[in-house]
Amino acid sequence: MSRVLIVIPAYNEAQNIEKTVKDIKDNTDYDYVVINDCSKDNTKEICEKNSFNVISLPVNFGLTSGIQLGMKFAYKHNYDIIIQFDGDGQHQAKYLKDLVREIEENNIDIAIGSRFVTRKKPYTMRMFGSRLISIAIAITTFNKINDPTSGMRAYNKKAISEFITNASLTPEPDTLVYMIKKKMKIKEVQVEMKDREFGESYLNPIKSIKYMANMILSIIFIRSVTKKKKRGK
Repeated sequence: MSRVLIVIPAYNEAQNIEKTVKDIKDNTDYDYVVINDCSKDNTKEICEKNSFNVISLPVNFGLTSGIQLGMKFAYKHNYDIIIQFDGDGQHQAKYLKDLVREIEENNIDIAIGSRFVTRKKPYTMRMFGSRLISIAIAITTFNKINDPTSGMRAYNKKAISEFITNASLTPEPDTLVYMIKKKMKIKEVQVEMKDREFGESYLNPIKSIKYMANMILSIIFIRSVTKKKKRGK
């Protein structure tokens, strides 16, 4: 049986973090750790009051650093699978065993919790950027990723090792292109996600446009030219 670690990046999630951890405890027997990214609210105090497994950063480093820290923690403690799981209450832990099963039984390197495997992606402005990113991934890798911006992902040891050895990797869609170029197998698993109940997303309309543009540029001009690993290396 695989040793699984759920990494929960959290920034100002005081209103959501208790429900998130409870959901994980109620639906899985996996280990977890909250990466508190120097929240300005009382996320840290709530975690400590509830004796949650938490690592609190001294300054706000951002999502990428939080996930990198989780990867290093998993690597150091010899976990077989790490799962990225948002702390905002939108993800549902009842689907996590499906992601783990894909890795264990089907030799998948990265399993993505996707909203659009059996359901069609809606034609909304919110999903416009997601569609463009999916097109960019398809053009550069000939692989179809329906929900490239999903923050619910499971990684096996091979993928974890890539994160450990390459500090430029992020928990973003362009990294999926990098992983595909490294001949890793990626599979989407149908999940349902909730709307955020409390707090606000850091992506306002202007930031969303910048994010989309940066991702597409990175996919086309940086990650798409990643060299495949040669055999024996």
